[in-house]
Amino acid sequence: MSLTQKIDFPGGGSVEQPLGIFINNEYHKAVDGGTFETINPTTEKPIVALQEATEKDVDLAVAAARKAFEGEWRAVIPEQRAKYLQKLADLMERDAEILAKLESLDNGKAVSMAAGADIPMSIACLRYYAGWSDKIEGRVMDTNPDTFAYTRAEPIGVCGQIIPWNFPLLMWSWKIGPAIATGNVVVMKVAEQTPLTGLYCGKLIKEAGFPPGVINILAGYGKTAGAAIAAHMDVDKVAFTGSTIVGRSIMKAAAGSNLKKVTLELGGKSPNIVFKDADIEQAISWVNFGIYMNHGQCCCAGSRIYVQEEIYDKFLEAFKARAKKNVVGLPHEANTFQGPQVSKVQFDRIMGYIDEGKKAGAKVEIGGERHGNEGYFIQPTIFSGVSEDMKIMQEEIFGPVCSIAKFKTEEDAIKVGNHSTYGLAAAVHTTNINTAIRVANALRAGTVWVNNYNMLHHQLPFGGYKESGIGRELGEAALANYTQTKTVNIRLGGALFG
Repeated sequence: MSLTQKIDFPGGGSVEQPLGIFINNEYHKAVDGGTFETINPTTEKPIVALQEATEKDVDLAVAAARKAFEGEWRAVIPEQRAKYLQKLADLMERDAEILAKLESLDNGKAVSMAAGADIPMSIACLRYYAGWSDKIEGRVMDTNPDTFAYTRAEPIGVCGQIIPWNFPLLMWSWKIGPAIATGNVVVMKVAEQTPLTGLYCGKLIKEAGFPPGVINILAGYGKTAGAAIAAHMDVDKVAFTGSTIVGRSIMKAAAGSNLKKVTLELGGKSPNIVFKDADIEQAISWVNFGIYMNHGQCCCAGSRIYVQEEIYDKFLEAFKARAKKNVVGLPHEANTFQGPQVSKVQFDRIMGYIDEGKKAGAKVEIGGERHGNEGYFIQPTIFSGVSEDMKIMQEEIFGPVCSIAKFKTEEDAIKVGNHSTYGLAAAVHTTNINTAIRVANALRAGTVWVNNYNMLHHQLPFGGYKESGIGRELGEAALANYTQTKTVNIRLGGALFG
């Protein structure tokens, strides 16, 4: 069986896609011989069949990573780690068009969005962490004239990483960058719905010169390969991005094995708050982007929209008009903003929430139905007439569905904004800087945008309060996820105790 297959892209071009499990810089067949298909969400037809990693493959990948960590990789100086990451970024930049088309085909997002955002942001993230490689520092502390005491920031070791399907290559880079910069080795499971770009980058890792075993990439299911990584006794740390319910299982597995370190970037139900003094035209544009970017498949999506009552009616009508302009269409077409949802499972889940909202008595202002007859397309949907106890106001839908409600005062906005078990993100729209700072400080969320939304950057920490996660991605803060502090205390001389 061949471990590559040619894929033709809609609109032109093709790629030779790796199908195997990437361990020790080579693609392999799965130990158990199983395969699974990745589905094109636009056509509902298979793209390719990939080797399915299971527990045995995880064992092989972890063993390869451990050998690399305790061998050749330990001797690689920080400057060289930076060069590897920079070279990988260069190769991704060279193949940017292929990666964008591959990401679009597998995920359903518009090629224009993948080419304009996902791929360049992934490359920039790797370059950013390349710059951190030789700046991982300890401290010297003056504790006593007869001692020399200092700390070292050391790598944790074998890092298991499990990434989601909504931003496949971007999440790949968010995990790979800080782990490699700090001197760790990686066993990554890419999402079974969107494995193609992550696997493709395996050959770029080899071409960049990384030693074998430093980065290993597996495609498989969460319940088998993902669970094996989380529970593995020789994995020192696990980083997971995905749903809160799966995050809980990751923590249990980690605690039940070797008490490995865990970081989690989980779900959200983020409030997007519009005050009466906001620039309405700008606010509408950002609110629209906040919920419908990436088809609503964004953990920090602004799905709860609160508008001050004085401007509510005007805002709602303008927002409906703006949302209707979002072009829902084929991902490879230039003007497409919203493609299909990633899978039938996700499509059915979102449609179920829409039905729940209707049954609960919420009003469908626009949308609420399937778009077209083929592919997992859903109309941009706005609910009004909602109450805080409705499922559509409390549970993460992860689709192009939002709810809009009124608020009276600043205190009311803060109260409803915090009325959630989640705390990943929030936004405030106002022209009053005092209001902006007061409300931003009062909202219990890891990121608060003011007069914008979904503006992520590799220099800015990202993560959640409450049930939205543990730890932070991006920025200098992410380095703490992949280092541990060692204290060295040397007695130089002087009197002994006792």
